Amino acid sequence: MTRLVPPIDTARLDDEWLEADGAGGFASGTVGIARTRRYHALLLTATQPPTGRVVLVNGVEAWLEHDGGKIALTAQRYGPDLLSADIASRLLGFDTAPWPQWRIRLNDAAVLIAELFVASASRETVLRWRLEAPPEATAYTLKVRPLLSGRDYHALHHENPAFAFDAQIDGERVRWQPYGDLPAIVAQSNGSYTHAPDWYRHFYYAREQERGLDCIEDLATPGVFSFDLGDGDAVLLLRAQTQPGVADPGESATNRAQRLAGLEALRRAGFATRLQRSAHAYAVARGDGRTIVAGYPWFTDWGRDTFIAIRGLLLSNAANERHGAQAREDAGAILLEWAATVSEGMLPNRFPDAGGVPEYNSVDASLWFVVAVHDFFASAETPELTRRVLQDAVDAILDGYARGTRYRIGVDARDGLLRAGVPGVQLTWMDAKAGDWVVTPRIGKPVEIQALWINALRIALAWDTRWRELEARASASFAQRFVDPSTGALFDVIDVDHVDGQLDRSIRPNQVFAVGGLPFALLDGEAARAVVAQVETHLFTPMGLRTLAPSDPAYRGRYAGDVLERDGAYHQGTVWPWLLGAFVDAWLRVHGDDAAQRAIAHTRFVAPLLARLDEAGLDHVSEVADGDAPHHAGGTPFQAWSLGELLRILRRLGVPA
Repeated sequence: MTRLVPPIDTARLDDEWLEADGAGGFASGTVGIARTRRYHALLLTATQPPTGRVVLVNGVEAWLEHDGGKIALTAQRYGPDLLSADIASRLLGFDTAPWPQWRIRLNDAAVLIAELFVASASRETVLRWRLEAPPEATAYTLKVRPLLSGRDYHALHHENPAFAFDAQIDGERVRWQPYGDLPAIVAQSNGSYTHAPDWYRHFYYAREQERGLDCIEDLATPGVFSFDLGDGDAVLLLRAQTQPGVADPGESATNRAQRLAGLEALRRAGFATRLQRSAHAYAVARGDGRTIVAGYPWFTDWGRDTFIAIRGLLLSNAANERHGAQAREDAGAILLEWAATVSEGMLPNRFPDAGGVPEYNSVDASLWFVVAVHDFFASAETPELTRRVLQDAVDAILDGYARGTRYRIGVDARDGLLRAGVPGVQLTWMDAKAGDWVVTPRIGKPVEIQALWINALRIALAWDTRWRELEARASASFAQRFVDPSTGALFDVIDVDHVDGQLDRSIRPNQVFAVGGLPFALLDGEAARAVVAQVETHLFTPMGLRTLAPSDPAYRGRYAGDVLERDGAYHQGTVWPWLLGAFVDAWLRVHGDDAAQRAIAHTRFVAPLLARLDEAGLDHVSEVADGDAPHHAGGTPFQAWSLGELLRILRRLGVPA
């Protein structure tokens, strides 16, 4: 797939690409080359995978010297209206397969191909430039200035006297260590290096300003690499020195780049579709184990996100002929690692980036774990020891919830349903909080929590019948108490704030989990049809489901502005693509799950989202989108559960993912 970018189509120049290194680090940037986020970088590494992320090489300033003139190959933005070079007018095309590559017109006869990939086996970034020109073309000299920082990936860098420009030069290798407490940077090239320290000041990041955050940064450049393109491709490899065994001193930069490119191309060719290739970015190392990154560029691994995403990213991919066994092995390793963290029936929702005590602040993460275990068991034969460990973890979760645990999470003995919540704490997936303001507290008995609770009880019944009475009581109470007689659909929360009979009639997507998205449906017949009809009428968009109906006075149609504005809109109308999986499941359950209905569901609900793969985070699915048309993408451009649920539902529809 080649995305041609006409010079006038400036809206597409800010679309973003991602190259993940398999350990939580990554390279990322834009089609138009100019960086728009503090997270855009060529070498961003995780010092404690997948956390401890630091930016080491932010970008490069590259240009050609030809016939006494200078041709810019990169663009830097220094203010809202100040771009260092007009790359767009010479950009002939951009492609993400097998990795990011640009075709840049130099003149009527010559084109430069620039490409970049991250070699997952060695966690290094490889940049190559190749000239396509007639034999009689005069000489082209490529110049490349690395732009360095050495900072936490959430921070910004500014000129300071502590930055160490010193370079250690050893043949093709140059080593810099700007700050002693951060990894050194090793560059290997087939060109020559000239040490020429300088500061480049006041880079401007438009996306940060849009998010209400600081947006100006200074970067240091230690020197310049020079390449004669008449001698062949120019190669520059970048890595963090903390990675052992990355560089063989006897291997030239040219040979190393060719070998890494061959290995990386072979790996990527094993994925049948670009969605499968994209899914590979999220399963990464955590110490000696595995985990799932919730989203790039700013999320690490979260409990709820992991257990939702694993179903599509790994278990749906388990059908992949070449990578299926590895995907299922990763899924098992992840579930086993999380199984060891059960505490009072709860699993952590988050491990802090800087280490420390895990955060047990979610009512549904543990229940999603149970669902993921069910899908894991269903995907293939499971070794007895693994099965026993996971079953024990499920039992510990149900025992903890049945007894009662943190934040008033526990079974209401009167109806068997699960209550949860205390003031000031956000426990459900609608978890936006700004300062002390919990935007959607949903204290009481939220509808999707009951769907997850009853599913968890039914799943555990496969090996432990002691849950039968509680499951029957909870199921009966759900059918009796959650149906809104005025609409036939479901209340969002009952016994709000733990007040008996207090109801929240907000039209939200959470009710859809009573019909689809989970192993067992809680409703059928007219009640199920009423839920699906209400969700389709009020909440469906081409990007997924709105989190609140536009008719609600609290509805916010745009996800934009500073932190307070965005958090206020996060679950008050903003669209979430991951919800589409549960909705399509539910729609098929009430309209019929045959080939004809699956084709209709694909055309009406899934194809519009697939059409957005060439926007925002290329080949991936964004975290959120505006509730109002045209539903611009927002949040993280690369979101694990968004992509995971798309993969899961495509497999459900029998469509190649």
